Amino acid sequence: MNKIGIVGLGLIGGSLAKALKEKSSVRHIVAMDLNENALHQAFNDGVINSYTTTIDEKFSDCDIIFLCTPVNLISDYVNQLLPYVNENCILTDVGSTKQAIMTDLKNLKSEKDFCFIGGHPMTGSEKAGYMASRGHLFENAYYILTPEDSTSQNQLEKLKKLIYSIGAIPLVISPEYHDLITAAISHVPHIIASSLVNMVKNLDNEDKYMNLLAAGGFKDITRIASSSPEIWHNICMTNQNNIRFVLDYFIQILKEFSSAIEEQKDEFIWNFFDSAKQYRKSFSDRSPGPLLKSYEIIVDVVDQPGIIANIAVLLSKHNINIKNIGIINNREHENGALQIIFDKEEDQKKSIKLLKDMNYNIYEK
Repeated sequence: MNKIGIVGLGLIGGSLAKALKEKSSVRHIVAMDLNENALHQAFNDGVINSYTTTIDEKFSDCDIIFLCTPVNLISDYVNQLLPYVNENCILTDVGSTKQAIMTDLKNLKSEKDFCFIGGHPMTGSEKAGYMASRGHLFENAYYILTPEDSTSQNQLEKLKKLIYSIGAIPLVISPEYHDLITAAISHVPHIIASSLVNMVKNLDNEDKYMNLLAAGGFKDITRIASSSPEIWHNICMTNQNNIRFVLDYFIQILKEFSSAIEEQKDEFIWNFFDSAKQYRKSFSDRSPGPLLKSYEIIVDVVDQPGIIANIAVLLSKHNINIKNIGIINNREHENGALQIIFDKEEDQKKSIKLLKDMNYNIYEK
């Protein structure tokens, strides 16, 4: 791999550049961003080899170009890149919706044929910008790829190989199915979380007891409602059909449950909770669920042999009991990779101090 282009040198773009520089055999990385300070910093860090503030000939001869911009800007940037890319160049993005992008790009293909493979790394942070980027952001994280029907297997394998090289786990699915999946497990849950928060806000009175008592399980369930309004507005406008489909399905479930309560359908209500409990168990052995009292930290770790064992031994030596420990593969709204769960708040606090003393970045939940 000789040359990689990155459009947008923020959290994801900057982390890609760092990961490629640290882990792959890429010889040259060129980046474009409107923020010259970010470009200068990345160049001085030795993360990129060249840069520009506009799309120009510096992107010629790229093997792969990553578009790390808001979803609504991707088509425009692809159009700007077309005069400079050759037929073998792969264009890919990192957006959380795919079908709208693929539809927009079909119109451009009538003028010039090009290879575009949609991408969505399931990782991120609440922080933004190049200064928040880190080279191990993609380690053990799922990285969804959504090729077109016309995409050659060679092109797909070329991109998959590069994704593997930065430590991520590529999954190949269709753009349509990707958007339905993300609507069901990410987009609508964010809408529901925000709806729950707004519901409590509107139902609370001047005593603010709901606000006071929401610090327990309710706060855990609605944590994702703290995400960026700009990002989620953009997502809702680019995945409308799937979001409305899932919302309608969810509303129907609520209506059926409301009727079951009104009609006192004991068996239906019991099965409702039991079915959810059993399916929830299949997600992961690590998570105790939002309504069970537990104490959790997320540790920002580099994927290297023995890292989990080292941390487990360190905590064990200080008589700290770990309830569960493991790597988080879907990290879109997490800050680190290693999840550790404790039964006691005291163990959580002791662990935070110990690990911070060892220069680990810790995020308390």
